[in-house]
Amino acid sequence: MTLRNSRIKLSQGQVFWREIGQGPSLVFLHGSWSDSSQWLPIIEHLSQDYHCLALDLLGFGDSERPKLHYSIQVEVECLMEYLEALHLPSVYLVGHSLGGWIAASYALKYLDQVRGLVLIAPEGVQAEGNRGSWQRTRWLVGRPPIAHTLLRALYPLARLMGRHKGIEQALKQRQQLLNSPTACRLLFQRRRAEIQAELLQDNLDWLKVPTLIVQGGKDSPDAIARSKTYAGKSPYAQLQIIDQGGHDLPETLPDLIARHIDDFVQRVEG
Repeated sequence: MTLRNSRIKLSQGQVFWREIGQGPSLVFLHGSWSDSSQWLPIIEHLSQDYHCLALDLLGFGDSERPKLHYSIQVEVECLMEYLEALHLPSVYLVGHSLGGWIAASYALKYLDQVRGLVLIAPEGVQAEGNRGSWQRTRWLVGRPPIAHTLLRALYPLARLMGRHKGIEQALKQRQQLLNSPTACRLLFQRRRAEIQAELLQDNLDWLKVPTLIVQGGKDSPDAIARSKTYAGKSPYAQLQIIDQGGHDLPETLPDLIARHIDDFVQRVEG
């Protein structure tokens, strides 16, 4: 079988996806700082038994980047229109990080169209004590670029004092974040009240669909707390902790993640 690259024009913009295989449809939604290519090693393991579709979210990868106000709901509606255009009335959604947030939000709105969810280190719920981390990152990528100007101004003095490593790390992190401008807009460059309104912790008791949450044991405490929130509040969820894994499970342990996805779908289908 050959992996096919395709594009389709939707009302909000053109989206790109990779597709291969036959069987139950698995729709893969990538993480905050990635695109659909992150799923290729996993799809290689699953394409013999499943119809695999890996989408570049609107504003990411090879999909169009229209000038609009990005939100989780914009991505959800784009996904709905995409699945409708491809005549896929019932799918499994597999989402990592930001993609997990979008997948769960989609299932809450279009429950009868989702056979199951696999959420890998999902964003989208409030973890206790992470506000300081969010505010620091928001400051780093803020507009106007006050953080960049201040850090560059402080760097020569910090270097003389031997305290420049932290500034170098902050500047490097800032550049990495800005390399994914749509993710920055979604996660850090909107009003906090708008982001909080799209968080899911108060709605997860309505997520009445089989759900597998996969979390790396070596990920950040915030990420582990978010996965436990999903597992604790979703009525049909199970949590799988992979002790040796970090945040980038799809890239670092694709064979193991593929096996968990396969086992989960077989149980649901069975």
